[in-house]
Amino acid sequence: MNLPNKLTISRIVLAFVCMLLVFCRGIGAKAGALSVFLVASITDFCDGYLARRYHLTSDFGRLMDPIADKILVISLFLAFVELRIIPAWMVVLIIARELVITGLRLLAAAKGVVLTAAQGGKHKTVSQIVAIVLMLWFLLVREIRMAHGTWSADVALWWQRVIWYFMLVTIGITVGSGLWYLWWHRSVWLNVGSPQKSR
Repeated sequence: MNLPNKLTISRIVLAFVCMLLVFCRGIGAKAGALSVFLVASITDFCDGYLARRYHLTSDFGRLMDPIADKILVISLFLAFVELRIIPAWMVVLIIARELVITGLRLLAAAKGVVLTAAQGGKHKTVSQIVAIVLMLWFLLVREIRMAHGTWSADVALWWQRVIWYFMLVTIGITVGSGLWYLWWHRSVWLNVGSPQKSR
């Protein structure tokens, strides 16, 4: 197994480590969760870069890289639902979008067509990562302020509003990019010829 594939597998492992730390109490646990997630996010860039730079691309990598990304993001969003930081319907929309796009790619693959990632999908990923970092930072700040007795209902409400509005933007980008991708490749699911090539 080459280095890019090892980084991809490590991202899956780090996702579960991060989720475990999120549920642990204490400043150290929350700081660890934030650090682990940042490291995992960096591996997402590194594995693709190394694979392209040193010609180490493989079928395993093409299959597992997007799966590892989804495990990392969705596992953290589900943890935030459990902690009542965000509502479940937001995560349902994110998961539904991923399932629909994955289904579209499988349909295209069955016709011998490979659908590449679009720019909108990259914006979606960045917005989701930033949203997760924001919520991990919120958990860390809450632990620190509670330890010093400076956490209050007003501060909690301010954070709740910031997270809520940022998640609305993230959901908008996530759903919007998915709808755009479906429309751009509408010939795949409408079965009216070959799909257009992604930009």
